Amino acid sequence: MAAKTDVYQHPDYYLLDELLTDEHKLIRDTARAWVKKEVSPIVEEACQKAEFPKQWIKGLAEIGAFGPYIPTEYGGAGLDQISYGLIMQELERGDSGLRSTASVQSSLVMYPIYSFGSEEQRKKYLPKLASGEWMGCFGLTEPDHGSNPAGMLTNIKDKGDHYLLNGAKMWISNSPFADVAVVWAKDEEGVIRGIIVERGMEGFSTPETHGKWSLRASATGELVFDNVKVPKENLLPNIKGLKGPLSCLNSARFGIAWGAMGAAMDCYDSALRYSKERIQFGRPIGGFQLTQKKLAEMITEITKGQLMVWRLGVLKNENRATPAQISMAKRNSVHTALTIAREARQIHGGMGITGEYPIMRHMMNLESVVTYEGTHDIHLLITGYDVTGISAFE
Repeated sequence: MAAKTDVYQHPDYYLLDELLTDEHKLIRDTARAWVKKEVSPIVEEACQKAEFPKQWIKGLAEIGAFGPYIPTEYGGAGLDQISYGLIMQELERGDSGLRSTASVQSSLVMYPIYSFGSEEQRKKYLPKLASGEWMGCFGLTEPDHGSNPAGMLTNIKDKGDHYLLNGAKMWISNSPFADVAVVWAKDEEGVIRGIIVERGMEGFSTPETHGKWSLRASATGELVFDNVKVPKENLLPNIKGLKGPLSCLNSARFGIAWGAMGAAMDCYDSALRYSKERIQFGRPIGGFQLTQKKLAEMITEITKGQLMVWRLGVLKNENRATPAQISMAKRNSVHTALTIAREARQIHGGMGITGEYPIMRHMMNLESVVTYEGTHDIHLLITGYDVTGISAFE
């Protein structure tokens, strides 16, 4: 498949760039330039082959995509939450699988080690994760426990000088090549604890998941623990209970809320350009009312989504963003992106199913994004619980 020039132009109907600092724009434009140069020319082929291009890891580290909000003393970039969101937006504009790789490293591996780890753990792991020398993954979801993680069966037993870890996790991004895994397991009292597992520990394996129609340029697998001896110092000391993994997911969902808007913008940009170039009945299809309706609705929903994630970023910078607010934005952004991808596919006609355009790839990727880190329906119920005070989960 011939490499294509990436001619993406960023839609900004309400001049949101005026709300960003010069640093924000520089960070975003740096990520965008890297995606155009290193990702867009090879992403279609990577998806067709179902391969994650490992050379992306170095570039992701260089643009600050690994732990951008982690302090510089631990190797992070020390940036704010809007910067994190903008990087995720640009990465997912390239491909959801690429953003998944960075989201997991930042919010599901580096964040818990920074927030809940000991100073020794921070110094040991964070600089190597920030530089991409080590890659990480996050073990929460199990074969029988997805939306209800509290039912997990993975467990640790205290054996005096170490813990014995048993269980299995599935649908784990980065697992096939991860050097470290932040794993959530129940102790003998049934309390959920976080523990850092390293590749090479006996009894720890990471079988890859094959046959995916979605996130094909991202490596997905399982985590299997068969009497794995984990040193005591690998336990995250400063967190107990489900609050730990859920706070990680809040950070990741914030990144997804921004990221999915990037996918939506890419689909819109492609559809707009195509509508001006494709001639039918003697005129560009962009001149027909039904095409204009599609494009007008797309840019309206994108603008609403952009305003929502920007405001959420402001709240997150002020430590005022609630989990329910993050849930609403994650659900809205992904739903918006999926709807736009489907409409954009129609504007592209038959070409929309080919790898010549990014539409079908985004659409298939978003079918995973709408499910992972809280399904569309679960996030609806989180909002419902928040506004009524009555839980629909019990």
